[in-house]
Amino acid sequence: MSSPRTNAALVPGVPALLPSYASLDDPIADLRAACGAAVAGLGPRVALLASGSGLRVARSLMAETGSEEVTDDATGVLVVGNGSAKRSLKAPGHLDDRAEVFDDDLRRALLAPLPVALAALDQQLAEEMWADVAGIRRLGELLTPAHTAEVLYDAAPFGVQYWVIRWA
Repeated sequence: MSSPRTNAALVPGVPALLPSYASLDDPIADLRAACGAAVAGLGPRVALLASGSGLRVARSLMAETGSEEVTDDATGVLVVGNGSAKRSLKAPGHLDDRAEVFDDDLRRALLAPLPVALAALDQQLAEEMWADVAGIRRLGELLTPAHTAEVLYDAAPFGVQYWVIRWA
């Protein structure tokens, strides 16, 4: 999985992406559409890097696109994670002045990509920022500087930084 041709995508593990949360007035319709496009681009056999409720979200997105979860011979890798959850007073973790800088640094490492920076993410700071970076850190093992990032979504609704990015 470490060749420059590895297709990978990052989506957030936000439970609002689960079908049971969808409604006629979908507050995250843009995020939902971006996630669907990113997962569909990974092909039919997808390796999954996720944990907790992120695992449920990833499997749901994969089911919607007809992707099969595999451990070997994957056509792509789906990573679940997000930036800080402390970007506003109404954010789940409330406002932390370090959140925006944390997310900006993480964004740069994702977009370049900078595999060494991704693998070396400060776990303690990530925990303080309520960021889910376990899968993102593993991107450091998958991506090379030869990968090209395509950003499908980059916003902080609800005070939580979400990205949908795919690499080829």
